[in-house]
Amino acid sequence: MAGNSSCLRLFILGASLLSCSFQCFCHCNVNRKGETRSTTAGIKGMFVFGSSLVDNGNNNFLQNSLARADYWPYGVDFPLGPSGRFTNGKNVIDLLGEQLKIPSLIPVFADPQTKGSKIVRGVNFASGASGILDDTGSLAGHVRSLNEQIRNFEEVTLPELKTQLGFGMGCSKSLESSVGNYLFVVGTGGNDYSFNYFLANPNNVSLQVFTANLTSSLSTQLKKLHSLGARKFVVMSINPLGCSPMVINMKKLLPTVMGRNRCVQEMNRAAHLFNSQFKSMIDAIRAQMPGSALVFVNSYKIIRDIIKNPISKGFRDSRGTCCEVATISNGGNGILCKRGGQVCLNRSSYVFFDGLHPTEAVNVQIATKAFVSTLKTEVYPINIQQLTQIQI
Repeated sequence: MAGNSSCLRLFILGASLLSCSFQCFCHCNVNRKGETRSTTAGIKGMFVFGSSLVDNGNNNFLQNSLARADYWPYGVDFPLGPSGRFTNGKNVIDLLGEQLKIPSLIPVFADPQTKGSKIVRGVNFASGASGILDDTGSLAGHVRSLNEQIRNFEEVTLPELKTQLGFGMGCSKSLESSVGNYLFVVGTGGNDYSFNYFLANPNNVSLQVFTANLTSSLSTQLKKLHSLGARKFVVMSINPLGCSPMVINMKKLLPTVMGRNRCVQEMNRAAHLFNSQFKSMIDAIRAQMPGSALVFVNSYKIIRDIIKNPISKGFRDSRGTCCEVATISNGGNGILCKRGGQVCLNRSSYVFFDGLHPTEAVNVQIATKAFVSTLKTEVYPINIQQLTQIQI
């Protein structure tokens, strides 16, 4: 086992080198531009936190960030072209926004233009390569950890949102009751394993201890958001890390590893352990956050089911990458698409767009199941559609 862990760290090291908005006055029924308020069940918008799977382009604005997707072929199927989304088209956040009937894309916090009336539908704080832990992502240059993202919400966006919604001007309704009708989506944790635990574990902390610390930290971060007024939470699971093309391709370089075209089970076990532990904590967390409701979306299972039986799910390639990924030997990192590189034509038949991130076709399945699935193995304890109908 120790030998396998050492090999695993070596190949990951190689890869890493590389409202109605409530207003007491004029905002009660329409916004300043007369935009109709037609979101699902009174949901005003989304505040999004996490890593590249939910990042709408924050890292585009961060100097010295190596985790960026603001170039072709990223966005080849996105209406605005390359935008910083780590996929060929829409990510899960875009698709959930459509399900919720939010009339516009969620703007990114790091964009200087994200201010004023633009924030009333929510803000995306997610930063590619970041993690739950502050030191995760350091190899990718400038990224914003989950703690920093939450501070930005608290110190910058929340006060401005309060102004936009007219609070502090004789309003009888609390800010919390208005913020409570936004969805707070959190999608993070995978990088804490891929680029932290399996890469740098100098104290030889056990997987169980590391995972317990990770789930405890995330629980604390959710409670912080709750203290700021958040009431409706959507938490995405960690995806099957060991099945990504990045990991499988690096595994092929290790001559002593058997089953080189198969998923790396040690990494999948880590993701599964986190997901299982966090799911089991949901009821306890809710009890510590009065008035809250939380949905856990098991994207691990959704993607794993696709990989196990791709044809039946409408996919043909569950191992390769749709875009050309530059290898480490060719100056790349084995993860991101080669700038201006080749891209497959049948993108909807691929599970992965680059070495780590799923295609829009997979994102569609995740978002759809998150919204309407009745299987508790996919969404727990309820789905997002049911979450939106809960009165706060």
